Amino acid sequence: MNELKRAIEEAHRIVAFTGAGISTESGIPDFRSPGGIWTKMAPIYFDDFISSDEMRREAWRRKFAMDESFARAMPNKGHMALAKLVDEGRISHIITQNIDNLHQDSGVPDEKVIELHGNTTYAKCLDCGARYELEPLKAAFEETGEAPLCTSCGGYVKTATISFGQAMPEAEMERAHEATLLCDLFIAIGSSLQVYPAAGFPILAKRNGARLVILNRDPTELDDIADLVLHDEIGPTLGPVAMLNM
Repeated sequence: MNELKRAIEEAHRIVAFTGAGISTESGIPDFRSPGGIWTKMAPIYFDDFISSDEMRREAWRRKFAMDESFARAMPNKGHMALAKLVDEGRISHIITQNIDNLHQDSGVPDEKVIELHGNTTYAKCLDCGARYELEPLKAAFEETGEAPLCTSCGGYVKTATISFGQAMPEAEMERAHEATLLCDLFIAIGSSLQVYPAAGFPILAKRNGARLVILNRDPTELDDIADLVLHDEIGPTLGPVAMLNM
């Protein structure tokens, strides 16, 4: 922990990269780990969502069934520690694989959060990009049982997340690439670092000369190339480093 604190103090520009592990401490279930959501139900692929009305209805049924877990979740000590480091100007950006909006809820400005896999707290039309809030969609779904269509163009409305088989968001990937190249310290937090292309960013940072720190409860495939590895809980580790009184 002292080495992590020293690395943060010595860095000029830090990028944090977060995965599911930081949010499981807020009670949000992990999708990919043993016992996670995808081990209990097969994910719905993007092509199936597009081609099948039944799959679109099932996707929305699952979405609203899972919303209780997301609605109860609050930013934890790990989120708040990162928010403090952003506010102090130490962290330039948070690149996240998470879709829960907890970084923004912790006080990090939207422009400082780069969401590689989207955001589950609202929906968008796949054709025209119109944004939809979830409560009206839920009320209509419960009344009709039909997947929502865009009121502007008639296109399919989907949560603003990236599904299996869906193209990664080009603008966010470009922002993440640029932020990674500009940092001198890259901290990967709560990620198994197995899902590509997202897991390529810590490798890019290391190859570009940045120090690489990995904080994750379990070992990762990139531990061998990291300058510092901490296998520990995230909140209890980051909180003291950021000197939070919580």
